[in-house]
Amino acid sequence: MSNTATQLPEDIKNAMRAKDTTALNALRALKSALTNAAIEKGGLGTELEESEVLAVVRKQIKQRVDSCEQFEKAGRPELAATEKTEIEILSRYLPAALTEAELLVIIEQAVTDTGASGKADMGKVMKRAQELAEGRADGKLLSAAVMKRLG
Repeated sequence: MSNTATQLPEDIKNAMRAKDTTALNALRALKSALTNAAIEKGGLGTELEESEVLAVVRKQIKQRVDSCEQFEKAGRPELAATEKTEIEILSRYLPAALTEAELLVIIEQAVTDTGASGKADMGKVMKRAQELAEGRADGKLLSAAVMKRLG
């Protein structure tokens, strides 16, 4: 069982004890999303690998980022603030992000591995760069850096 999946129930208990409803809501939603992902993978009780767990966490964060933007456009700053707090809580489960220098090294490695020569090879380079980054880099940031390198 992955570290994140084993840590989650304990974090839920701690949020209950602290009466932190925002954290509790975010963690319960994450647990539910993990359960759904496990069911999709192979049925109830199927264990997810750490990479799959992290993908679910990223998806939950992305949903909250989108919601936050919508709330801000609608003039609901209190709801946007709640979403931002939930993003911070869920971000604790992600590995540390890559530094800019590490990101450039990964992109160079991806270009070398794929033999890319121009923008036409963007897809191949992105696929390899995402594999090398192991989810530690934001997709938009990675895409922009690859485009700059190939451009």
